[in-house]
Amino acid sequence: QTQLVESGGGLVQPGGSLRLSCAASGIGVDSYVIHWFRQAPGKEREGVSCISPGGSSTNYADSVKGRFTIARDNAKNTVYLQMNHLKPEDTAVYSCAASRNYYYCSQLTTNGMDYWGKGTLVTVSS
Repeated sequence: QTQLVESGGGLVQPGGSLRLSCAASGIGVDSYVIHWFRQAPGKEREGVSCISPGGSSTNYADSVKGRFTIARDNAKNTVYLQMNHLKPEDTAVYSCAASRNYYYCSQLTTNGMDYWGKGTLVTVSS
């Protein structure tokens, strides 16, 4: 059974940091593009970042560029999202997903995902 399980969410003050993890089972993350999405209350899900199977290509939403970093550890079958300088508007449920085609990463679209995790809540508040 294929699973993507997110962890690392929580409550953090503005300006703080969190590292999210997306651990895969049943698939090898080295064969998939891994994406991070987020959905804030009352808003549509949006693409945050994504990384190619080899890790050489990444993409970021403009709203997180320079603050978030995506990385993968294929040996641990895990992809990470390091989030620094967090802002209240970063509050959302963060989910990871896997796709075969990097095109969906270049577009930061929710289309084309083969697998989804259930998400982890990030709350940025003082």
